[in-house]
Amino acid sequence: MKTTRHNKILELINKFQITTQEELIEHLRAEGYEVTQSTVSRDIKQLRLTKTLMPDGKYRYQASPSSEKGAKNNFHTIFSSSVISIEDAMNIVVIKTFSGMAQAACAALDMMSFDSVVGTLAGEDTIIVVCKTAEHAKDCAAELENYLN
Repeated sequence: MKTTRHNKILELINKFQITTQEELIEHLRAEGYEVTQSTVSRDIKQLRLTKTLMPDGKYRYQASPSSEKGAKNNFHTIFSSSVISIEDAMNIVVIKTFSGMAQAACAALDMMSFDSVVGTLAGEDTIIVVCKTAEHAKDCAAELENYLN
């Protein structure tokens, strides 16, 4: 659960300009994570998040390179324990996961930054990966299959 929450935090701070712990708690709760301020404070420390000055003069949370590296190292564990099947169709890869695991597996997948991936979308138990071409989708599906074996 902690790894899933950490991946969600990294996803949220990349998606939104989160400036306070309270904002992060609100975003996490909107995603279904019931967290306390002390839990989020520990998560921020463990992820080594920093506040960076933005051009508008506000500070926002950002991941340090080492926290993203840690999340990438967890990719194999998260992905292999969540995924049931992988199938490509034209330039799309469809990944089926155990119920409730698609978001965590997709966040882990996003951390891998595949060059051929245009974008991802996760539901409850399905991830859609849009690739640049059908050939990229085949290669992506094959590489992801390797993570399962």
